Amino acid sequence: MRVLLIEDDHVLGAAIRDHIASNGHGVDWMQRLDDARLALATVTYELVLLDLNLPDGRGLDLLRDLRAARNPVPVIITTAQDQVAVRIEGLNSGADDYLIKPFDLSEMSARVAAVARRSAGNPLPLVTIGPIAVDLARKVVTLDGKPVVLTAREWAVLERLLSHRGAIVTKGDIEDSLYAFGAEVESNAVEVYVSRLRKKLGRDFVSTARGLGYQVAS
Repeated sequence: MRVLLIEDDHVLGAAIRDHIASNGHGVDWMQRLDDARLALATVTYELVLLDLNLPDGRGLDLLRDLRAARNPVPVIITTAQDQVAVRIEGLNSGADDYLIKPFDLSEMSARVAAVARRSAGNPLPLVTIGPIAVDLARKVVTLDGKPVVLTAREWAVLERLLSHRGAIVTKGDIEDSLYAFGAEVESNAVEVYVSRLRKKLGRDFVSTARGLGYQVAS
């Protein structure tokens, strides 16, 4: 998926960005609210990680503006403020979850995945399609009960297709979920990852809608 990270701490921001990217997702890192607003006006994100205190304002103001504009993008607040009143204010402003700094990056990944699943209408972590079972929480795939090893990018493409199960997902949509601003996108990258998934999970697992995109059966 494509994630917007809004964090002005250089060390923490770099660690979060690299961790999310290592899972195969595209992540755009902004350190100011004005840059974040521009990114949100340009890209459709699946999730936002939002710090509360930024150099040019409060993260809650951005969150309230998103909800006032009926933007449903899931938002996880990251903050060093652990007061109950602050958490209540954030949740009442439209946040989907909270992470109190310092936090474990593995816990962050688990919360990101859980919030993304709920937002996509699939809160259960287990998806079964014929002989294929996908545990979205544990990132485990089996075919006829046997484990299938996927790379981070293959997994990211699989997640994208499963989050829109039954619908056609365009090549551009998949590319947007994999690559951040400024990243070099190889023209046949999506075709390569889809081909690898078919090789590992079966040729009929992902169907091609010619000229439109790719689809996993519902």
